[in-house]
Amino acid sequence: MTGGTNRFHILSFDGGGIKGLFSAAVLAAIEDDLGIEVTDHFDLITGSSTGGIIALGLGLGMRPRRIVEFFVEQGPKIFRNRLKLRGCIQFVRRKFPQSPLEAALRDPKTFGERLLGESRKRLVIPSYNLGEDDVYIFKTPHHERLRRDWKVPAWTVAMATSAAPTYFPAVRIVDGIRLIDGGVWANNPTMVGITEAVSMLGVELDRLKVLSLGTIDPLAQRPKSLNGGGLWQWRNSAIDVIMRGQSLGVQKQAQLLLGKNAVHRLDPRAPDGTFLLDRITSDELIAKAAHESRRFSPLFASEFQSHRASIYEPLYQREMEHVSHE
Repeated sequence: MTGGTNRFHILSFDGGGIKGLFSAAVLAAIEDDLGIEVTDHFDLITGSSTGGIIALGLGLGMRPRRIVEFFVEQGPKIFRNRLKLRGCIQFVRRKFPQSPLEAALRDPKTFGERLLGESRKRLVIPSYNLGEDDVYIFKTPHHERLRRDWKVPAWTVAMATSAAPTYFPAVRIVDGIRLIDGGVWANNPTMVGITEAVSMLGVELDRLKVLSLGTIDPLAQRPKSLNGGGLWQWRNSAIDVIMRGQSLGVQKQAQLLLGKNAVHRLDPRAPDGTFLLDRITSDELIAKAAHESRRFSPLFASEFQSHRASIYEPLYQREMEHVSHE
């Protein structure tokens, strides 16, 4: 199934709003350093929320540098807050409208009307079915059981995986299902990728190697008031603790399954409040990515570059060509 080695490489992207710019910029710097295309070295890509947008972009042939440009150009439009009133609005309804994000994703320079099935890489993109209270995962047609998702436009998948509660409304474009951000259950989707490789593709655990990219973890102080606190004390900490705990749990599970040397994660810490998922700090994020990638690029070269992923051939190619030309 694989190319230059017997390994199977998984590339995983966390959610994190505009902070996805950091992940894309790290990959862009690695490509510049090593003179490679990062996706050549991975057999499956998974991503939640903004990480799902990056995964979709890479699958559809966008280079990381172009994805960086997407965040820089479109971020201020998607997270527009001219009158600084959206924080108040968020108490009673979603903070941002859906239309700027949809317009950015449907731009021909981004995804246009291309289908998920047109991805050049195997993709696994988590979302959540709010109506059925169940997980929902979009997948490219890399197994004969996967007969439906390939027909969904990539921009729709991107909207569904990134519909963060209180920030964006639920997406109801796919069969009327109420879909929200995949980060509510898999903000670090590393285990989603591992599970897919093992259960659907039959890859043995000892062949797997993972690169997991976070979006900068806040270095927060947990006040003692949380020890016995109620809703008021936990109001500013609950989501952060849940998300960090989820991510750490996934990382440790993956390392236990595959071994510490098979799971590499880049998710640097920064003082709490330095980077927020909806605050445009493009220059700072790119600078942080430049610093971290300078140290990480040699590790990428030694751990991932020698492997060449085999050519992925999606199923249902004829049907796909027919649908895409309609």
